[in-house]
Amino acid sequence: METLRVIPLGGLGEFGLNMMLLEYEGAAIAIDCGLMFPGTDLLGIDLVIPDVSYIVEKKKRLLGVVLTHAHEDHIGALPYILKQLAVPIFASRLILGLLRNKLREHDLDKITNLREIAAGKALDMGPFKIEGIRVTHSLMDCLALGIDTPVGTVIHTGDFKIDNTPMEGELFDFQKFSAYGEKGVLLLLSDSTNVEREGYTPSEREVGRALEGIFHASRGKIFIATFSSNIPRIQQVIDLSERVGRRVVLSGRSMINNAEIASDLGYLKLPARIMTESDRWQDLHSDRITFLTTGSQGEPLSVLHRVALDDHKSIKIEPGDTVILSSKFIPGNEKTITNLINHLYRRGAEVHYEKVSEIHVSGHASQEELKTMLQLTRPRYFVPIHGEYRHLIKHIQLAQEVGLAAENCFLLEDGEVLELTENQARKTESISAGRVFVDGKGIGDVEDIVIRDRRHLSEDGMVLAVMTIHQQTGEVVAGPDLISRGFMRLENEEEVLEQAKKVVLQTLKGINRETRTDRGELQEEVRKALRRYFNKTLERRPVVLPLIMET
Repeated sequence: METLRVIPLGGLGEFGLNMMLLEYEGAAIAIDCGLMFPGTDLLGIDLVIPDVSYIVEKKKRLLGVVLTHAHEDHIGALPYILKQLAVPIFASRLILGLLRNKLREHDLDKITNLREIAAGKALDMGPFKIEGIRVTHSLMDCLALGIDTPVGTVIHTGDFKIDNTPMEGELFDFQKFSAYGEKGVLLLLSDSTNVEREGYTPSEREVGRALEGIFHASRGKIFIATFSSNIPRIQQVIDLSERVGRRVVLSGRSMINNAEIASDLGYLKLPARIMTESDRWQDLHSDRITFLTTGSQGEPLSVLHRVALDDHKSIKIEPGDTVILSSKFIPGNEKTITNLINHLYRRGAEVHYEKVSEIHVSGHASQEELKTMLQLTRPRYFVPIHGEYRHLIKHIQLAQEVGLAAENCFLLEDGEVLELTENQARKTESISAGRVFVDGKGIGDVEDIVIRDRRHLSEDGMVLAVMTIHQQTGEVVAGPDLISRGFMRLENEEEVLEQAKKVVLQTLKGINRETRTDRGELQEEVRKALRRYFNKTLERRPVVLPLIMET
């Protein structure tokens, strides 16, 4: 029997890593390929990307990756995945422009298999016929996907909200979703990010009204930090600055690059008087300047972070300046952002952020919009996507409120497989899926055990036990010397370490010559003895590393 397999490789059970696989008779397409920024528990990790070993190892015939929009949690893993999978990438014009720049930064500018798709245009990919459907979000050129398969139609919403007054004039396509609903939708995969919020998500234009009030009240320089992909927000800031007589200074590499790309593609109107950090903006009076920059999440290398620490070579914050963090607090970044805000206040700035000012609106649908999507498409089966476990549960509850039968709603997590025929849907066995850590230039070479060791080191510190033994007799020639890092700094530290040395020597006396002359066995005996001692006397469990040399 013909079967469509729906397999999430990321994004179901967490925010980020969005990647969905549709598989039919050996042929497959992937929707999105996003990354996730690591939480504080992933020490030293730069990025997290989906595990695509199921596709690589099984030699699945992946026909291509189709992108819904240009946020990092939907396209950010592509530079890493493309090194393993040489497949075509399909996306709208703006996404391709931003993606080319990203690939160039990763020295992948030789990749040319990038193909444009557009709303209302059909794309044939093996057994799949894909049509882009216009949706509104927090940036331009965003698409939901209508996917005709041999067993029925699948709708993937991507990230969306229903904004009836969008800045760029790209209206949410009610008619197309309704037409699919009339024809019959087998499966709806719908964004769950804001399912906990009642009502409707405000329009992007609401931000403009809030910003205008702040602009008229400001008497010094204005710094606005937002995501460099949020082209509608950037356009609002530029237009508002022009109206009140301020020159805009673009600051930060990604902000400058994305603004130039969007301008070249016709998505952003940059006035001739736009400036960058390298221009002579210092000649302007402070109440005639708007800095448009990145760093709203407190990123350590961002311009705003360096300015907040008074560590920027040319840009300074002075008392009376205004800083606007025009984005949401991404979960996991709260501490970093509040530290940034504290530093900005120390410089004398007035700071506006999500919790005290209405200077950001979400790009995701709230409950009433999610209900509208369900009612427009009228799917036979439903799977919530893009969210943590609680969001997926609440979205299923919402779907049941509008009339979907409980047995037709499926809660999937990463790696779980949903099989569909024309008349049936059921969960089957799971496949290998998970997370791959990116640490510097290493991809996947840092495993859970390494993270566990790093966490152990950060919590309990390390003790290095150095000693030299005679190769034949096993007698101690020098040491033991104990060196600690991140372990203790107490008044009686010397006394504790001196007693620990005695424990090591006592341990050596209690073991036979054969064990003393086997360096591996001896290291393990010393490690166990010190760990027992520190645990018993201090209730601490440092990482103990014996370094034993022979003479």
